[in-house]
Amino acid sequence: MTGSDSASNGGATIDAQALSPRGHLCTACGCPVETDDRFCPACGTTDQAIPASAARETANAARHPHYFRCQQCGSEVSVDPEQRSYVCAFCDSSYVVEFSPDATGRQTPEFVIGFAVAKEEAQRKFREWLAASGWFHPGDLQRSAVVDRLRGVYLPFWTFAMLAQSSWQARIGEYWYRTETYTRTDANGKVTTHTRQIRETEWWNLAGRHHRYYSGYLVSGSRGLSQAEANQIGPFNLPALRRYAPYFLAGWACEEYSVASDAAFEHCKQEFFQREQAHVGAFLPGDTHADLRVSTEFGQVTSDLCLLPVHVLTYRYGGKLFRFLVNGQTGRVTGERPISWLRVLLAIGLVAGTILLVVAIVWLIQSRADR
Repeated sequence: MTGSDSASNGGATIDAQALSPRGHLCTACGCPVETDDRFCPACGTTDQAIPASAARETANAARHPHYFRCQQCGSEVSVDPEQRSYVCAFCDSSYVVEFSPDATGRQTPEFVIGFAVAKEEAQRKFREWLAASGWFHPGDLQRSAVVDRLRGVYLPFWTFAMLAQSSWQARIGEYWYRTETYTRTDANGKVTTHTRQIRETEWWNLAGRHHRYYSGYLVSGSRGLSQAEANQIGPFNLPALRRYAPYFLAGWACEEYSVASDAAFEHCKQEFFQREQAHVGAFLPGDTHADLRVSTEFGQVTSDLCLLPVHVLTYRYGGKLFRFLVNGQTGRVTGERPISWLRVLLAIGLVAGTILLVVAIVWLIQSRADR
């Protein structure tokens, strides 16, 4: 819906009026709030007042940020103008160079969702998530200052809405039952007669058309954030989308999209095609079906570039790179935990030793009983 004043979420229409430069973030949850709003659209907090820091945030947003490109993974991030150096949030590389976005010709974001999870809360979630792995997580990692490297970043996502129009062919099956009579001979030679129901399937060919409108699927616009990670960190509450304004980014890093709209669209089409196949299968009459063939064309395509809040923690342990993510709106977490193989081997040794001890005790008791 580029250039429009609404965004789609599962077929629903979301109003997204252009925000005034004097807009601010909700003091309760951090969602963007327009100047004239009396309540927060995300958490409902009433009597919204522009904080004293809003003017400073607007002034900071008016200054030109610094743009850094990671030479290792290719991510491009804008940061606060006072920040002169940057370590990549996605691959932990310090090999970054500053660049000017003017030459890239990139599309400006249409919508944004503000941070509702503070950095301190995200750090607490990391400690709890790491502790949930039990005794096998490295103790020195829990005590280290790695959690201080967690950063809040606005990540780019593409969202598309489109109409799927399909023609399909399939073999439709309907069940019917026949009664079968059979005999059974018991151990004494007595013969008894029984009946049972046998299910049969009647098949016939059928063809037809199906259409459905799809929207709300978020495609990662960052090469540093895989689509699998994007799916794991979701869902986002898309009704909280507000029209983008630069002041929202004050104090936060923001990644420039590195996945083009065309590439994101192809990925989204594959996702929506799989959904369309599932919906066609559920739409078919009969009790079962086989040899389903679906031909789909997509039309009425609209797209939006959104900036969504994510806390990112990337660190190295044992020579391997690990990443932990927190949804900055909902608090949902995902990531890969490091494992202390020394503790794993110690646990295996303790279990093996316990088993040997039990076997030795049983053998000793049995030996004394045999005397």
